[in-house]
Amino acid sequence: LYYTSPIGGDYEEEIEVKTGDTFVSIGNTLKEKGFIRSVAFYKIYLKTRKVDSLKAGNYVLNQKMGLKEIVSTLQKEPTTKSITITFKEGKNMRSIISQITKNTEITENEVLSLLQDKQYINELIDSYWFLTDSLLNENLYYSLEGYLYPDTYQFQKNSTCKDIFKKMIDNLAIKLEPYKKDIEKSSYTIHELITIASLAELEAKSESDRSGVAGVFYNRLRAKMSLGSDVTTYYAAKIDMGERDLYKSELNAYNAYNTRNVNMAGKLPVGPICNPDITSIKAALYPTQSTDYYFVADKNGKVYFTKTNAEHEKIIQKLKQEGLWFTY
Repeated sequence: LYYTSPIGGDYEEEIEVKTGDTFVSIGNTLKEKGFIRSVAFYKIYLKTRKVDSLKAGNYVLNQKMGLKEIVSTLQKEPTTKSITITFKEGKNMRSIISQITKNTEITENEVLSLLQDKQYINELIDSYWFLTDSLLNENLYYSLEGYLYPDTYQFQKNSTCKDIFKKMIDNLAIKLEPYKKDIEKSSYTIHELITIASLAELEAKSESDRSGVAGVFYNRLRAKMSLGSDVTTYYAAKIDMGERDLYKSELNAYNAYNTRNVNMAGKLPVGPICNPDITSIKAALYPTQSTDYYFVADKNGKVYFTKTNAEHEKIIQKLKQEGLWFTY
């Protein structure tokens, strides 16, 4: 039969089947790729055959295959199974590297080399409106920190680090698109907004508290005060919060990230300190308008905002007395 015979030709491709795909749902893809002649006939053919559920993964198909062989190939085990990796919001590049090396054959050195590859970074800057020359700043620990959107992803088992990064940056592009006009109108650069978002992500849990935290940071920047944010100090020391307390030398060290240092008065860290989700980015873009210059969170994550240092210290003493002060 004409519709079941091979199309003929040398074209071959590895087709990715995603979780949730069915034999019927991939019909259009098979037609677009030139492996079947008619989607309608393909569906009729499936009805006359007993086909199992389709497994996620990759299948090598070519135009020398007839319809029977194509369906038979898709009923076999995938040639390359896809892998699922979850990158949690608020995690920094060290955590991302750990997830990549744990789930793939990509090495830590490969990831670090790519992050330091200026040609690669320049190619990304040319490809995405929200990536700027700020990524080339030599004081950054990791060039793409803040721009790898946290989410659960499916990758082909043989994906490269570039493939993984592309999927994560593409996701960020989708998330930012509705806010593009407001971002471009902001008096802060996109890099500064993502940096503020990364701080708010780690300083507060709820969207409203993150907006409040962002508002405090903007107030302090305008007043030429240091942000005094412990989360930046930990990042500067390359220590994860909760891992251990910081040494006095680390707390006071001058660093392009450490906003506790007096030399950082009125300045943001040189770049993001984690990869924030869209709620934190919105908090940076639409901060709470207030006259607050201080905030502190209790051990349950509740955030208290105050206008003066005296009020701030009073809240801290109250939390300590009530057993709500956060300790590791």
